[in-house]
Amino acid sequence: QVQLVESGGGLVQAGGSLRLSCAASGRTFSTYNMGWFRQAPGKEREFVAAIDWIGGTYYADSVKGRFIVSRANAKNTVYLQLNSLKPDDTCVFYCAATKGGDIRKPGTYDYWGQGTRVTVSS
Repeated sequence: QVQLVESGGGLVQAGGSLRLSCAASGRTFSTYNMGWFRQAPGKEREFVAAIDWIGGTYYADSVKGRFIVSRANAKNTVYLQLNSLKPDDTCVFYCAATKGGDIRKPGTYDYWGQGTRVTVSS
């Protein structure tokens, strides 16, 4: 069982930055692929970024060049650096963990955090 807790969301002006963190419980964090997803009101949850257990990174086209995913296995934590934020980035961000499967699909993930809200003002 893995428990995930996100933090770091908040209100920021367009063009600003935030760093989201996702702290995981358990001793086997380093063996999980970790993903970040987001969901805006009335929309489906969509893939944002992911980092696999060996450090490979994956990004949605909409965030490539603006967001950076990283992990610190010694801290059981995965990060998502959000740069050049736009009002369209306003949503709830979720982190998730999986042992395998398509890293871009929400259905692949076994464990989810409760989400952290990001609001970008224009």
